[in-house]
Amino acid sequence: TTVAAAQSPAAGMMGAASAPDVGTTAPDFTATWADASGTRPAPVHLAGLRGKVVVLAFFPLDRSSGCTAEMHKFRDDYTKIFGDRAGTDVVVLPISIDTLAEHAAWAKDDHLPFALVSDPEQKVSKLYASTMTGRPYDSRTVFVIDRAGKITYRNLKFGALSEQAYTDLTNEIAKAKGM
Repeated sequence: TTVAAAQSPAAGMMGAASAPDVGTTAPDFTATWADASGTRPAPVHLAGLRGKVVVLAFFPLDRSSGCTAEMHKFRDDYTKIFGDRAGTDVVVLPISIDTLAEHAAWAKDDHLPFALVSDPEQKVSKLYASTMTGRPYDSRTVFVIDRAGKITYRNLKFGALSEQAYTDLTNEIAKAKGM
């Protein structure tokens, strides 16, 4: 698995870095990803998604209880949360340390309508100061990035079991889309 990440001040040691602020340009990265059909042939490049709203959702580990609840909520309320043009105008990128094979199997088994980014060396998570050790108690972080590549929302302790967290996220995505 190859993950390349552009350098930024947040790329320092885990725990020592701070998350990028709202209003700043989102740190760029290139990473491999997989969906229910397997590994996607080309890596995802954040800068290549300019013109779309991007949701980065860092989570600790595939198939753990909180992560499953979060990804199932994203799946079950896909158009409610991300809009009726989800996947086209709004791209959700869940990111964890799991391998591409693990992501592909989980996406297939659980019918996830989006690809999952594999970050086993935590290069992307370090850019965003998002702890991902595979422990279920790691915090989940979510960022919304607007069409121009600016961070418009960040939640450093996203509540996977909180309905309010999804309502807030839905509202922030709508704002980033200019609605």
